[in-house]
Amino acid sequence: MICDTIEEFASRLPARGALVGLDLGTKTIGVAASDTHRSVATPITTIRRTKFTADAEALERLLAERAVAGIVIGLPLNMDGSHGPRLQSTQAFARSLARRIDTPMAFWDERLSTVAAERALLEADTTRKRRAEVIDHVAAGYILQGALDRLRHIESTA
Repeated sequence: MICDTIEEFASRLPARGALVGLDLGTKTIGVAASDTHRSVATPITTIRRTKFTADAEALERLLAERAVAGIVIGLPLNMDGSHGPRLQSTQAFARSLARRIDTPMAFWDERLSTVAAERALLEADTTRKRRAEVIDHVAAGYILQGALDRLRHIESTA
């Protein structure tokens, strides 16, 4: 089920349980996961995209292995906040995934997540080859961490 707001997403989550963050690209899906207390996002893997069914099966295996309580999907808004073709593709992917699984999903603004991930990897003196290998799941970590921080704020004001 796709939640319209992060507040609705928070209300549908159990008290504990890991969340997964996804950075959907045209060629890859970056994946990050949180701890069960939802404090820290950790980049875990990048899935090479082929076709939707194979992509969904890979995600379903990952969700089952980690007993995931919810999914945060990076929403690729244009810098001016407008919608473009990547946003429509991301929403279509989420709708198709929601037909296969019953895990709550929410979108999180992913603007500049890849830039932040690239900057962090450069500061860590990561080689160009290694940056290319990990950039997507590091960006997913930034997306998920932003949502985790917001969820923690929602919880503290409830």
